[in-house]
Amino acid sequence: MRERQADRQRRRAQEFEDFVAGAAGRLLHTATLFTAEPAEPAGANLRALRLLTAALAHTYAEWDRLRGDDPYDRTRQELVIRFARDAWRHHRPRGGLLERLTPQERLVLVLRLYEGVAEEQAAALLGLPAERVRAICTRAVGTMYAPPEPPEHPGRPGRPVARLLRGAR
Repeated sequence: MRERQADRQRRRAQEFEDFVAGAAGRLLHTATLFTAEPAEPAGANLRALRLLTAALAHTYAEWDRLRGDDPYDRTRQELVIRFARDAWRHHRPRGGLLERLTPQERLVLVLRLYEGVAEEQAAALLGLPAERVRAICTRAVGTMYAPPEPPEHPGRPGRPVARLLRGAR
């Protein structure tokens, strides 16, 4: 009896390790896009790594109950849930590619365009109407195509740089 249970545990651990070996890179990239962290040379963005680790731990805890469900979809769903729950912490600009977007816009854009999740599926995952997901995605794409706002001069807000230079003489 113990041998059978030990064998089942080993098989479960091996299945999970195989899943992580195949999916962890893409899931880490997704988590990095969610958090809008800049790409690190070693690929280890701390916040994204924590988010992914928590999502994978949840997937492992439910591994036996998946019963035919796609573990990648379940882990991605857990990433979305964990990021959305803590989104208020992830709104500060970090210098990443998607830093100009709100957390909700990042979620929708990454799910729809990077992950290729259907509009209806993304809406169900986020608990939003499909029309709202479409509008958020359109707004996010518009924001990404729009030229970035010029940085304000640290002296006085709204004061043109040319006037500052003239006044410095």
